[in-house]
Amino acid sequence: MPLTVRALIISDSASRELEKNLWNDNYVPAKMITNGRTESVSVRYRGGHTRSYPKRSYEVVRKNQAFHYNAEFDDPSMIRNALSFAFFPMIGVPAPRTKHVHFMINGQSQGVYLEIEGVEKLFFRRRRIGASSLFYAINDKADFSLYSSESNRTKSSLLAGYEYRFGDASEKTKLKSFIRGINTLKESRKESFIKSRLDVQNYLSWLAGAVLTGNYDGFEQNYSIYRSRVTGKLRMIPWDYEGTWGRNCYGRIVAGDLVAVSGYNYLTRKLMSYPHIKRQYKLILQKALIGPFTENRLMPIAEKMINQITPYIREDSARRWSYGEFLNESSVIRNYIRERRAIVKEELSNL
Repeated sequence: MPLTVRALIISDSASRELEKNLWNDNYVPAKMITNGRTESVSVRYRGGHTRSYPKRSYEVVRKNQAFHYNAEFDDPSMIRNALSFAFFPMIGVPAPRTKHVHFMINGQSQGVYLEIEGVEKLFFRRRRIGASSLFYAINDKADFSLYSSESNRTKSSLLAGYEYRFGDASEKTKLKSFIRGINTLKESRKESFIKSRLDVQNYLSWLAGAVLTGNYDGFEQNYSIYRSRVTGKLRMIPWDYEGTWGRNCYGRIVAGDLVAVSGYNYLTRKLMSYPHIKRQYKLILQKALIGPFTENRLMPIAEKMINQITPYIREDSARRWSYGEFLNESSVIRNYIRERRAIVKEELSNL
């Protein structure tokens, strides 16, 4: 089945503006054509180190909804984000929808891109999830601690590492209060405080997803955190899972034991210190190993994605990776699942 074509039309002046402001997040006006229908959109570059790559990634806002168009330049399979976001709902954690598309700019093919649904108000509305606030964890200061890991000094703000997206003014205060409380309250009060403000089942499921997929960068950044309007508790959503399934965020092959089964960050360490919460987490991992985190469940999804984009990858000369390396990625992902399952099973006995 052919990929959907997303065709951006950007004027010369807007293109120059994009290039001139490569490292900022300013949008320029553009048009997007899909199936013969033209819409007015806003577009900007997105990503961190990837903005310096020859094949850029973009954020496009159309009809008040943001979509990310990722070149996935460091991922030879082009599917690691997509496979991760297909996996998370299997363990009960909402994740962005994804779709591989044939991306074009001003009539020139850019090859295969991954379209990723932005996590914002419409994300929650589509899923009938009430959200009172939303924050993005944009760097490794979003580790729930009081101190910077780089300098070991007190952070300039308890919201360092977070980008506020929506919610009334009190939502910033509530998130700061949570971070302060898990760090400073007496131990006798801390567990009940955490459970009253955090959806522990959701957090542990999110943690299990990051651990099983092997996202080393997924514990102290690359997540969204929102407060449920129904329960008033904080909940997690994954983001940026390119460095998974046996490769890191630069595309290098990594060992299956790179990520500890207990995960990282201050809040996780605190939760793992409570025996019954640790048992709850172990049960989530055990259920995942029996059910969705298996070759039988995941490889058909991975191979369907790979087969769909194969003809386009063959024709894309702007990719970092060779076509031969792409064809071997199914084996890399399969071997990772086997290795990771064995490692997690063994480490569960010591957790």
